[in-house]
Amino acid sequence: MTEFTRLVRFLAKDGQTYYGDAILPSGVSDISEAQQARIITGDIFGKHEVSDQVADIRLLLSPLAPADIGTLRCLGLNYALHAKESGLPEPQYPVLFYKPSTAVAGPTDPIPVPTIAQEGSGLDYECELVIVIGKRCTNVSEAEALDYVLGYAVGNDMSHRDWQIKRGGGQWSIGKGFDGWAPFGPGIVSTKLIKDPQALRIWTKLNGETVQDGHTSDMIFKAKKMISFLSQGVTLMPGDLIFTGTPSGVGMGRNPPLWLKDGDVVEVGLEQVGTCTNKVDFARVKAKI
Repeated sequence: MTEFTRLVRFLAKDGQTYYGDAILPSGVSDISEAQQARIITGDIFGKHEVSDQVADIRLLLSPLAPADIGTLRCLGLNYALHAKESGLPEPQYPVLFYKPSTAVAGPTDPIPVPTIAQEGSGLDYECELVIVIGKRCTNVSEAEALDYVLGYAVGNDMSHRDWQIKRGGGQWSIGKGFDGWAPFGPGIVSTKLIKDPQALRIWTKLNGETVQDGHTSDMIFKAKKMISFLSQGVTLMPGDLIFTGTPSGVGMGRNPPLWLKDGDVVEVGLEQVGTCTNKVDFARVKAKI
């Protein structure tokens, strides 16, 4: 049975939505450049088959369908240089917060900014390695942790610093959990291709200019450690996502701060995976009649 290497979910030119294994041009590793995919049949978390049927990609969607997405766990302050730029000590334990499943978005979807998030300042970007859990696990050891991973993607942990830190009273989910504030993709690369998640360059470009340029080796809590820790007394399920923290270079850490504006284009990228490119879209205030 042939299993996927680069899992995508896409709207095909025939109008149907499929799971597929992305076909990349020679010498290309960015899944966002895929124009075709081999259709996958079966259960992506279990027995599935990469068929010989090839479909043309019209639009790449969130790599997992809403029905296949579980819990979104996110880590804060998980890069040493990011903790330093934030003026905070490195945490002794993983700093955990959650996003609702409605925060998930696709690799090219606009990032909607509701009117409540247009108040004050502090709209920020965070490129992150995303771990996708593939098998149910509880109390897993660090040595076995990566055996439960379906694959890896890149995501943007969109944040509103005022709501996250000041108005939210330190309850990070308030400033990070708006609809569409967890775009990820452009696909999920299997552990057969990415054997070491700590050996990847990760970056953000804002309107074409590089603003974050980091490396997953700078993580304080590596992938094995965080999966093991998060599974202690808690069952991780297929389709659970772990946003693993961001490297230095966020807007909050700059002097003066660099905040996102309406119409800005944010590109987050991860070596061997590719890029998500999303446009910031401020909701318009409807006039009262």
